[in-house]
Amino acid sequence: MRASEQLHTTPQTLSAQIKLLEERLGRKLFRKVGRRLELTEDGRTALGYADEIFTLGGELESALRSRRGGGQRVLEFRVGVVDLVPKSMAYRLLEPALRIAEPVRLVCTENRIEDLLADLALHRVDLVIADQPLPQRLSVKAFSHELGSSPTTFFAAPSVAQSLAGEFPRCLDGAPLLLPSAASVLRQQCEAWLRRESVAPRIVAEFDDSALMMAFGREGRGVFFAPSVLEPEVTAQYGVQVVGRNGDLVEDFYAISVERRVTHPCVVAIAQAARDAIFGR
Repeated sequence: MRASEQLHTTPQTLSAQIKLLEERLGRKLFRKVGRRLELTEDGRTALGYADEIFTLGGELESALRSRRGGGQRVLEFRVGVVDLVPKSMAYRLLEPALRIAEPVRLVCTENRIEDLLADLALHRVDLVIADQPLPQRLSVKAFSHELGSSPTTFFAAPSVAQSLAGEFPRCLDGAPLLLPSAASVLRQQCEAWLRRESVAPRIVAEFDDSALMMAFGREGRGVFFAPSVLEPEVTAQYGVQVVGRNGDLVEDFYAISVERRVTHPCVVAIAQAARDAIFGR
């Protein structure tokens, strides 16, 4: 049961807790429809109140945590970063939150999007930075705010770049290639693009962690790609060369929050910087 996984408990324990709550309220909160459980009208009412309780609890926790010595208010900003988002991009997106007028304590965690959205629903994080909007398959009450998108640049260590023959993208045919894992939206785009171009590289390795993929690329293990907005940073940090640029492979970035309209000062700063400086929309 997905709910029990998100709450880190067993389905049996969760069912028992729901039964106790129903007995306490004297109302049925769920009904069976085929093999599924659906909320009753009383269940929907209870869910509405539960959402408000969680929201107030999150606000209370933030308010208490925001006080430090001398009574100075420090805004704690808890962010979950999807593991497939490049680390350099995560930094560029989050850094504006540290430049707002009031002191900020940034707390970052990294995980799969499913786990981070469960944390968001339980108000364990204030924001999720992702490479895709809120997946429709997940029943989480949250909203996706598009930050921007970037085409991709292909890179390789000098020794690998010099061994490539022909123009891009034909030079990738038979070349060693490092790819993000199958869970990445961009991975699916890349495979479709390679088929359209009739290019068949040799896939050497797949990675959940983009920084690890770039580290392998730096050591000459294969060609890799990253958002073009990071091109100067990637070439400088990893000592690699640009092999080619691809406007067909576009990586999108989103901020997912429980707010329909962004009001959190850190999220406002992130969205404004993304629009004005990072992606230049």
